[in-house]
Amino acid sequence: MSGSELAAVDGLRVRVGPRVLVDGVSLRVRAGRVTALVGPSGSGKTTTALALLGAYPEGARVSGTVSLAGAGGAPVGHVPQHPGTVLNPARRAGVLLRDLARVHGGGPEAVRRALHDTELSEVDGLLRRYPHQLSGGQQQRLVLAQALLTGARVIVADEPTTGQDPATAHRLAALFRRLAARGTGLLLLSHDLALVRESADEVVLLADGRAVRTGPPDEVLRAPARSAVPRVRPAPAPISAPAAPVRLDVTGLTARHPGGAVVLREVGLSLRAGECLALTGRTGSGKTTLGRCLAGLHPRHEGTVLLDGEPLPRSVRQRGRRLAAVQYVFQDARSAFADHRPVLDQVARAAVRLRGRTPSAAGAESEALLAALGLDPAKAARPPGGLSGGELQRAALARALIVGPAVLVCDEITAGLDADTRASILAHLADRRDRAGLALLFVSHDPAAVDALADRVVTLADGRLRPASTAHPFGRQDTAPPG
Repeated sequence: MSGSELAAVDGLRVRVGPRVLVDGVSLRVRAGRVTALVGPSGSGKTTTALALLGAYPEGARVSGTVSLAGAGGAPVGHVPQHPGTVLNPARRAGVLLRDLARVHGGGPEAVRRALHDTELSEVDGLLRRYPHQLSGGQQQRLVLAQALLTGARVIVADEPTTGQDPATAHRLAALFRRLAARGTGLLLLSHDLALVRESADEVVLLADGRAVRTGPPDEVLRAPARSAVPRVRPAPAPISAPAAPVRLDVTGLTARHPGGAVVLREVGLSLRAGECLALTGRTGSGKTTLGRCLAGLHPRHEGTVLLDGEPLPRSVRQRGRRLAAVQYVFQDARSAFADHRPVLDQVARAAVRLRGRTPSAAGAESEALLAALGLDPAKAARPPGGLSGGELQRAALARALIVGPAVLVCDEITAGLDADTRASILAHLADRRDRAGLALLFVSHDPAAVDALADRVVTLADGRLRPASTAHPFGRQDTAPPG
């Protein structure tokens, strides 16, 4: 029955040691409705949502109640912010879906319906790929398809538009509404206020672990639907990119997935010291593959990659002393950290290994850099599971920057961040670019971030690079170049 209560959280309080992660939060998830949890990174959104699955941080002390409707509770599906962490790396995407359908009494038709609903397909052999061969957006939709195959009546979607182009995000919003119309209850966690406005019936705003406002989207979200980021300009005169030396020069780069499917076709680009080149394109267009090729993480490619005029080996394992020169910040920051070591130690370790810093000097430098990126070093002293997705993203950026790279590839690093954190990170990158000549390849679906930081914009479409004027950078199919 539409509107019936499927899940309830009452007075939830979660404490780990002296830290209170969630402090007295209450909310309802109802059939046919979308409830959105919004708030800054680290405000307690994920901790609150995971309570519906009975999952809490290690060592947590919990009070309050969480209840699910029906005998044994309504099944709950979970689409995490970092979907790669819940996908079996040894099973191909299609096998994962078919096996799950069989377990839940479905067959090929159930798989086809889940694929249709989530806009996944066999195009370019997508279902024959392993999870690590999918883009972040494709992984996100694969996990959502799995949740649909379980017959979940409640779905928790944590930052589901991370890594999605705006057109796909809009279609996801429509999908959420269709699921709700079929009687599903959705709990949506998002910094994407446009998505929340388009999808949600009710919004719960969290701050410092508390629910500070609850109501319809128009009442709770008083900020503009898409927050702008001012163009980032440092105080001193920036390095003139046209006059600066070419730092990275790529010619004839063709990349393939295992099995031979071509992802990139004869890609060429150049990047000068102190320049930011934004790389845009639809989800699954090959942006991540291009970034991984440059960083030596996708050796199945042909063509030439020159750094300061010298060829770079295809594999990171062959780069030796030049390993630190090109650094890559992963979209899925959670999978980039070892589970049981403090994040601060992992950041410092990069400076020890790649710059020869002493452990004490590396530790002090790591703390200062993390603080400059808006992450309390005390929080970074925890293992990755004790940090939010946005906090881990800042730590991943710190680990890349601390080795002093010449080129930095940023893969959707502002996805899943609140507006203030996003602005501070962009300002820090701009400072590095303009003061130290850092060359940036900025992979993003975020128009505001691209407008704020980029000197040039190119778009990937059909495996080829195009100027942004001939293929719209954010997924809309224009018949004429945008004016």
